[in-house]
Amino acid sequence: MHDSKMLEAALNAIPPVRNGRPGRPRSRPDKLHVDKGYDYATCRQALKERGIEPRIARRGVGGVEWSERLGRFRWVHTRVNVVVERTMSWLNRFRRLRVRYEQHADTHQAFLSLACALVCVKQLRRLT
Repeated sequence: MHDSKMLEAALNAIPPVRNGRPGRPRSRPDKLHVDKGYDYATCRQALKERGIEPRIARRGVGGVEWSERLGRFRWVHTRVNVVVERTMSWLNRFRRLRVRYEQHADTHQAFLSLACALVCVKQLRRLT
């Protein structure tokens, strides 16, 4: 299934975001930077209904919000932006996760947990 069809479910699953201000945590980010795969009216409408400013790269060449401009924010970690692209690229190094061979969800979850542990170990080695 294409990612754009699961956008609403992903938005509903976002946990509350702490922004450093007192009071109740914000339940959704202020804006969402995504690539051309989400340039559909339904995606834009789903974001606007939730009060999220859509920053979606336009299909075609050039434009106000084209993919090279949005790429600047893709790997940057801020308080509000959720870094998904970087995590997915780390996990895509594991072929068993990239192409799902397992028929049972618990087996796939075990390999996902193992991959996350290996990524964490690699990052800790890099820091020391």
